[in-house]
Amino acid sequence: MDLAATEQDRPLTVVQVLPALNAGGVERGTVEFARELVRLGHRSIVISSGGRMVAQLEAEGTEHIQMPVHKKSLASLLQVRPMRRLLGKLNADIVHVRSRIPAWISWLAWRRMPPATRPGLVSTFHGMYSVTPYSAIMARGERLIAISDCVHHYILDNYDVDPAVITRIYRGLDPSAFNANACTRQWREQLLADYPQLADLNVILMPGRLSRWKGQEDFLHMMAKLVTLEPACHGVVVGAAEPDKAHYLEELLALRDQLGLADRVTFVGHRSDIQAFYGLAAVTCHMSNKAEPFGRTVPEALACGCKVVAWDRGGASESLSAGFPQGLVTPDDIAAFAQRVSDVLHAHYRITLPRDFYLQSQVDATLQVYRQLLATHRPC
Repeated sequence: MDLAATEQDRPLTVVQVLPALNAGGVERGTVEFARELVRLGHRSIVISSGGRMVAQLEAEGTEHIQMPVHKKSLASLLQVRPMRRLLGKLNADIVHVRSRIPAWISWLAWRRMPPATRPGLVSTFHGMYSVTPYSAIMARGERLIAISDCVHHYILDNYDVDPAVITRIYRGLDPSAFNANACTRQWREQLLADYPQLADLNVILMPGRLSRWKGQEDFLHMMAKLVTLEPACHGVVVGAAEPDKAHYLEELLALRDQLGLADRVTFVGHRSDIQAFYGLAAVTCHMSNKAEPFGRTVPEALACGCKVVAWDRGGASESLSAGFPQGLVTPDDIAAFAQRVSDVLHAHYRITLPRDFYLQSQVDATLQVYRQLLATHRPC
């Protein structure tokens, strides 16, 4: 019997740990990856403090264990011993941490487990974290995953880690959800019934949770310029503010009215059908005012056949360069951004998105990281 081959094919027990399962790219990515693990015959477990996506997670075959692993407080250290007991009970092969507080809890639990039997520890850098002792926990995994080349470089520039333990794996999108058929006729008719102001206009989409760094204010200023170039455009902002930041929506609505865009920009709040909006939109905008580690909305929109215009920086620049380089704009030049939206609006382009940006590629590459780690696991 080929023991190496047997080990390579053995189903794994994979535990992912993150703060919560509400809206957000990390959360969606965790749920999608968990579903794929189940589909491939692995045991998938997620530990979090809960959230609106738990029902979907469990319906797709993943076990969810609720623990308060989300609080940025010294009280979170009280979860270390329960976490150690839990990981031992689960007999996990891999513990995959996706945020700093869960990483601290998991690492402190993991390091006191018997080295010969403890799981492999993998950490994904979902962001370019502040360079502090608090953030350095993300570099303590036995293997590190960077979600873009810019994050990979950031890790090497700021943390003392062996380059050999880092693997760049883009956050992959699900082609069954994000594709050219994402916007159905029935959906379109219902949306226009709900928002008749969008009828017969070019929808300029701005997706993302409402946050000062996500660029909604720049989007409004850009729309003020765009409607002078392209009167047949209407801006649509998809996303909601966090509960403790609801006032930001009021600020944005006030700015919209101040710019004379009350009948030119519509806020639709949180939606679970973003892929259909990509299919409806003439152009999707990505305007974060600092470099994003990945920028998930860019490849999602491209996969749905929607043109994208974005600042040429961060992870968003990587996927746009690969799939639609015509949409790149010099950062922070709002007039140039409006002109680029106008330019691409009327032009025909072939949009191609490399396989690296799809879920299957992410799953294959991540499982390879797991297998390689387990194959070389030695007590230390």
